[in-house]
Amino acid sequence: MKMRVSAVQYHLHSIHSFEEFAKQVEHYVKTAEEFGAEFLLFPEFFTTQLLSIGDEKKNALTIQDLPSFTEQYLHLFQNLAKEKQMYIIGGTHIIEKEGKLYNTAHLFYPDGRIEEQAKLHMTPTEVKEWKITPGDSLKVFDTEKGKIAILTCYDIEFPEIVRMAKAKGADVIFSPSCTDDRHGFHRVRYTSHARAIENQVYVVLTGTIGSLPTVDFMRANFGQAAIITPNDIPFPPRGILAEGEINDDMVITADLDLELLYKVRESGSVTTWRDRRTDLYPDWK
Repeated sequence: MKMRVSAVQYHLHSIHSFEEFAKQVEHYVKTAEEFGAEFLLFPEFFTTQLLSIGDEKKNALTIQDLPSFTEQYLHLFQNLAKEKQMYIIGGTHIIEKEGKLYNTAHLFYPDGRIEEQAKLHMTPTEVKEWKITPGDSLKVFDTEKGKIAILTCYDIEFPEIVRMAKAKGADVIFSPSCTDDRHGFHRVRYTSHARAIENQVYVVLTGTIGSLPTVDFMRANFGQAAIITPNDIPFPPRGILAEGEINDDMVITADLDLELLYKVRESGSVTTWRDRRTDLYPDWK
């Protein structure tokens, strides 16, 4: 079984309307469609671009205003997924439930279904400045190509949650991210490689690029998409199927061969998944 995946290095810049946002999104979706992508990943916090629109008095919007765009966001991506017959991981968007804000990834199915996965681990900025509440459960999603999980940015830095996702059947981890400097970028990138090696899974990673001068904490972005494999002989030596140019506006694409994962888990140079010591450290309790 193979699945073709694309990831967007989303260019953040100031806009004046939701229609401008929609046109940019449609451009990336059409690009992925031209490459025959079956799954398309957008980055974390890319909908903060909507805050640059401002209010009627041209005052900057804040993170608390972002949920007001939720209905339009869902409608846009749901229609695109149905029209293109593509699974779209719509990055993350801030939603509000019972008075609390959640940084939530959405999976849009080709048949119109929408699933959610809230980010589970909050960074200091998300807690102190934006008052975002962490999610409280991990989901693994069934698709026609197999099981996937969505773990956002900081989540990928915690080995336990990725091991749990694999134990629940996920072969591909999609990780939308948003980092503002090289330090944050490399934390996410290096741990994505570690998670792929530890669990013998694919990790599809991407981030935001560009700048939103009027949006607090989104004035700097350092990003690069990558499609990451375990490090074993059937895969590229560096464990990278594809990667973008750092801080360039682009889409990357690669084919994930799930059969190779199954083979290396059984008879690879190392068999890290099979050799884990669940008697000492269970996958979850």
